[in-house]
Amino acid sequence: EVQLVESGGGLVQPGGSLRLACAASGFTFSKYAMSWVRQAPGKGLEWVSGIDSGGGTTSSADSVKGRFAISRDNAKNTLYLQMNSLKPEDTAVYSCAKYPSKIVVPNFLDFAKWGQGTQVTVSS
Repeated sequence: EVQLVESGGGLVQPGGSLRLACAASGFTFSKYAMSWVRQAPGKGLEWVSGIDSGGGTTSSADSVKGRFAISRDNAKNTLYLQMNSLKPEDTAVYSCAKYPSKIVVPNFLDFAKWGQGTQVTVSS
């Protein structure tokens, strides 16, 4: 059974940083592209960033480009999201999701499985 467990969220002031992690199990992590998605209160699901199976190709939404960086450690079956220069509009529940193949597709939301998420709140 595919399991995705996120951690690292919390309350941070505007301009601050957080590093999210996603522990994956139940599938061969190194064979699949992975993604971060988020959902703000009262809004729909938003694709944030994606990374291919080998970690060599990444893509990010314009809203986070230059501030967020996605990475992965295939030896540890773990996905990361480094978030810098956080803004109040970044407040959301962040979840990781598994692509159906090794290729990252920007703005893809038709994931079969994603984790329960970790809350990120950016406020002074």
